[in-house]
Amino acid sequence: MDPVTLTTDRLVLRTVGPQDTDAVYRAVQDPDIQRWTTIPSPYLLEHARSFTEQLVPDGWADGTMFTFGVFLPEGEDLAGMLGLTMRALGVAEIGFWTAKEHRGKGYASGAVLTAARWSFTAASIDRVEWRAEVGNTASRAVAERTGFTIEGTMRSAINNKGVRRDCWVGSLLPSDLGLPSTAPYLPAKS
Repeated sequence: MDPVTLTTDRLVLRTVGPQDTDAVYRAVQDPDIQRWTTIPSPYLLEHARSFTEQLVPDGWADGTMFTFGVFLPEGEDLAGMLGLTMRALGVAEIGFWTAKEHRGKGYASGAVLTAARWSFTAASIDRVEWRAEVGNTASRAVAERTGFTIEGTMRSAINNKGVRRDCWVGSLLPSDLGLPSTAPYLPAKS
C-alpha cells in the first residue's frame, strides 16, 4: 500500500522519512518513551535512521505496518508517532507515543481516532487492539478517551527489553465509531 496522509484541524498524520530522522531521534531521547515502549534503549541515531529509512517504508510497502508521524499543521513539528501493525487478517495493534513537550494537549487521542477511522474505512481492519504495560496510565487514558473497551490484563504478554511484563489489552471496533465492519460480527450473548 502506498503511504497516505491524514489531516484534521489540529494534526497532520503522514509517513516519516529521512528528513525526519533527527526529529525522531531527539523525541525518543525522553526516558518515558524509552521506558514504556519496546524501542531500543539507549536509542541511537542509527536506530532512528533505520526506522525512518527502512522500517517505515517497508511496512507500508508490504502492508504489515502503517506508521504515521503526528505533526502539527503549522509546521514540521513532530508531536508524536503512531503505528498500526497487522497481527492477523483484519486485526491491527496500535501503538503510539507523544513527544514530551506535546503531552496533555489531546494530540495522541486525536491521532488514534483519525488512524482508527482510516483503518476501518480504507485498510479493511475490523479490530484495532491496544496493549500497554500495566502501569502505563497515560496510554490507558488515551485508549479510554478514544472509546477502547478495556478487556483485561494479560500476564507476561509484553517483552520489553528482555523482561516479560503484564499488559492491559483493549479493542476498538468499527461499530464503536458508528462505522460498518468488512466482516459480520456476532457478539456473544451475555
